[in-house]
Amino acid sequence: MTASVLGRSATLRVATLNIHKGLSQFNRRLVIHDLREGLRALDADIVFLQEVQGTNRRHAARFADCPSQPQYEFLAEGGWQHAYGRNAEYGQGHHGNALLSKHPIVACANYDVSNHRFESRGLLYCALRIPGWDRVLHCICAHLSLHEGGRQRQLRAIVEMVESRVPAAEPVIIAGDFNDWRHRAGRYLGDALGVREVHFSVTGRPARTFPSLFPLLRLDRIYVRGFSVLRSHAHRGLPWSLLSDHVVLSTELGCDPA
Repeated sequence: MTASVLGRSATLRVATLNIHKGLSQFNRRLVIHDLREGLRALDADIVFLQEVQGTNRRHAARFADCPSQPQYEFLAEGGWQHAYGRNAEYGQGHHGNALLSKHPIVACANYDVSNHRFESRGLLYCALRIPGWDRVLHCICAHLSLHEGGRQRQLRAIVEMVESRVPAAEPVIIAGDFNDWRHRAGRYLGDALGVREVHFSVTGRPARTFPSLFPLLRLDRIYVRGFSVLRSHAHRGLPWSLLSDHVVLSTELGCDPA
């Protein structure tokens, strides 16, 4: 991939956030309206989202300003296409992962990687066609298990997905909430797929992203292949600390001369 492939700016802006179903950290307020404004201000080309509410009748009854459409449609208003992977279903509705893109989504599929019925998890795969690119961009939005054994099986599922769907020469972005308490995902994915984590590339360690009011844990990641990492930023402080229990992680990517 050459610099001309990436267009006039030769960069791609990417962000990931677990949106906590559009609620504030302690579930006291509906913050989906402020979250939409925050995402618009980021002006990212691609946004990976986790815990996105498709339907929740309880929230609709509790909050007078609850949007009538699914959260992924509401957040996408203003210039993004969207894809949604339903993972968890319950009496009041369902939630899952979503991807917002300013570029055409030409294919998508959702993979159930749940380990048991009490913790529903999925991998949302999307193929994007970027104007001026000569290759497809492959994206995987992930939300992994709280348990080590489950995460290891889900990481293997990511590797199998990439190996089966993505040609070796085509670029990949894998982003989301990895719940990687023991910091094992980066080495495993790097060895298996040749990806690298953006914040680690810039600072030498993943970003602290949870809890949002005082981030201590390094849970949210963006892994890339086929790009150089120009910048990475965990958006701590206002307004992001009030818009979820995670903070948003963003990066600016350039073409990789290798």
